[in-house]
Amino acid sequence: MDVPPSGHAAEMLREFLGHWRGITELAASPWAPARTAEAETVFTKAAGGYAVVQSYRHREADGTHFEGHGMFTVDRDHGDTLWYYVDSLGRTPASPVRGTWHAGTLTLDRRTADGVARHSFRVEDDVLVHTADLRLEGTAGYSPLLKSVFRKA
Repeated sequence: MDVPPSGHAAEMLREFLGHWRGITELAASPWAPARTAEAETVFTKAAGGYAVVQSYRHREADGTHFEGHGMFTVDRDHGDTLWYYVDSLGRTPASPVRGTWHAGTLTLDRRTADGVARHSFRVEDDVLVHTADLRLEGTAGYSPLLKSVFRKA
């Protein structure tokens, strides 16, 4: 995807804008068993369109709650989409995650002390899909972590 001449993230992420509801399927991980949660996410234009703010929340059947908040913007010098993200697990971002677009899918590799979570966001047929695959430190290859499927609320 080309960087918009204005540098507006809202132009690049226009298909994501809005309030979405759906289901997140969480794969078994070293931290928890596989499970499904009701989820919602909101993408809102901010800072005159130079940013898009993301809010995500899910609630599991046992009442467990998780939320995350991000901000997307555009690095006009390099053409990357930047993502600042923090969640209720408390890990703060050391720096923004750089993402790239390919065939309508935004892919971002978020690095933590545990490894790399590769997030992908796309909208197809009016359905927002967010997937994350995890490569733990010291291992080869990625394993599924989550898949969220949303429709406009």
